[in-house]
Amino acid sequence: MADAVLEQAAAGLDGVAVPAEVRAAALTNLTRWWTEAPYADWRGAIRGLVEAGRFEELCDAFRQVLPFGTGGRRGSVGVGPNRMNPWTVGTSVQGHAAWLRQRFEERTIEVVVAYDVRRFEDARGVYVGLDIPVRGLSSRDLAELAARVYAANGIVVHLLPRDSGAWMSTPELSFTIRSLGALGGLNLSASHNPPDDNGVKVYDEHGGQLCPPLDEELLSVVSGIEQARELSWEAAVATGLVRFLGPEHHQAYVAAVASVAPAGPREIRLLYTPLHGTGVVHEVLAAAGFECRLHEPQAVADGAFPTVPGGVANPENPKAMAHALAAAGDAELVFGTDPDADRIGCEVLHRGRFVHLTGNDIAALVVFAACGRPTGGRRPLVVQTEVTSAFVSRVAAAAGAVVVDDLLVGFKYVAEGLRLLEQEGAWGAVRADDVVYVAGCEESHGVLVTDRIRDKDAAGGAVLLAALAARERVAGRTLVDLLEELREAHGYVRNGQVTVQFEGATGQARMNHLLDDLRQRPPVDLGGRAVASFVDHRDESGRFGPFRSDSDRQARNVLVATLVGGACDDGARLILRPSGTEPKLKVYVEVQGRPHLDEEGRASVDATLAALEAAARHLAGT
Repeated sequence: MADAVLEQAAAGLDGVAVPAEVRAAALTNLTRWWTEAPYADWRGAIRGLVEAGRFEELCDAFRQVLPFGTGGRRGSVGVGPNRMNPWTVGTSVQGHAAWLRQRFEERTIEVVVAYDVRRFEDARGVYVGLDIPVRGLSSRDLAELAARVYAANGIVVHLLPRDSGAWMSTPELSFTIRSLGALGGLNLSASHNPPDDNGVKVYDEHGGQLCPPLDEELLSVVSGIEQARELSWEAAVATGLVRFLGPEHHQAYVAAVASVAPAGPREIRLLYTPLHGTGVVHEVLAAAGFECRLHEPQAVADGAFPTVPGGVANPENPKAMAHALAAAGDAELVFGTDPDADRIGCEVLHRGRFVHLTGNDIAALVVFAACGRPTGGRRPLVVQTEVTSAFVSRVAAAAGAVVVDDLLVGFKYVAEGLRLLEQEGAWGAVRADDVVYVAGCEESHGVLVTDRIRDKDAAGGAVLLAALAARERVAGRTLVDLLEELREAHGYVRNGQVTVQFEGATGQARMNHLLDDLRQRPPVDLGGRAVASFVDHRDESGRFGPFRSDSDRQARNVLVATLVGGACDDGARLILRPSGTEPKLKVYVEVQGRPHLDEEGRASVDATLAALEAAARHLAGT
């Protein structure tokens, strides 16, 4: 019977429209999972998929081992090495444990493990009628698996007790790693991905994600792991290496973030939705002196995200906030967070209707507020990624801040800068003695307003936005009014984004070919504007210098076209970069409009943005 299943699988895979080498790799991996003892629990599911003729699913699920990227693994839960499941999680953790042992040798190694609300229920219907080992698999189950693997490797694990009814967000994980002096951390979460996804993300001893070359070192260790060493849950607990976190750690996080709140009025009506996830923004706001109503229907932890359209709980998307807005009542600000509570969404009641703030809007307002905090005579330091709006850096510079605004995409680079200031006293031209860090931000709704955490934190952003809104309220104004005032003073900068998906087994190769072709033949004009410069961040003679690792090379797969100025702007730019998790090209478009533009001038900037977005789509072949 075993041979019959493999014969049927081989015949079925031959009919899948992918390159022959992809089909061959899928059959090799499937054969291994079917025949070798460590994978015995998966045989029923494999048989079911083969007998159901689900060969495209089998091909994708077995064509490769799910890549361990610079932060970890993330993808669909399911059967096979190219899916999230106990095997991919276990080997990830085993690799992390081995790497920690190599790095810290005989030291006592402690890690913190966090997890989100996910529970796999096959929302996409991939396994209908099949008995599969991952059905009902929760992030908590995977966290306990991680603890069992760490304990088997002699590593101390801190996590919440299962019966606590509590969760730990990404920023709280970062804070707890630092407060405990742990040497690393792990988060079982797929952030704002759809319900059927899950992921494993690794953190370093500073509470940030790994940067090159450390991420490459970890990746090389993980890639050599075929099976995890693990104990039973009972045996792991009995070793004393599994230790449960008490509520005092959570309260310390809440107090630390609430402490960024400036003095001033607190009269503002707030509503908060965690979108069924781990967020505790309402607790932090309360600790900072604000009254905040919790949107109860979405305060229920539920990894299916049942009240969120499409199950994608991302507050960047106004649709994700619709359920809370329908119940907003007299609220003047509505906050939302994604399932791991690192991204923040904000809706502002303005002239009788709610206005959705973009990530760049939020960043500009948070930076404006943060630059007003006392710094003891030193200059405030503001840090942002390169794709974040120049409007944010203009606001910061006008407030007297030292601005670092040329980081690669990823909040780990903000954390890396803070580590260098903390450990070495300098970060490039910035000296720790001269500055006080007040804010870091990225356009994808991520902000961080305290260096006691090393990943983005929605709660800190909410505190500063609430304080700013309460202050504006006294003057009869809203955050929308303040944004308009800032645009008038610092420039009508317009930002857009074009995203192009490269589907299929050859999608990644086609996207890479497009970028390489642009490197060889850079455009001379875009959208009717001459290209003033075309920068390839993979150029080792450029500002990032020689590659620190292959992961650094991958992160620097970024092209930047700077365009000449126009009648109403100081120039424009297009930044092209592939997504780090899927074959998708993102093009960030910006037109740097000048201050004090009239209606006609603003219309000109808007038209230029539209023309450049069309040029971006053409550039990407759509």
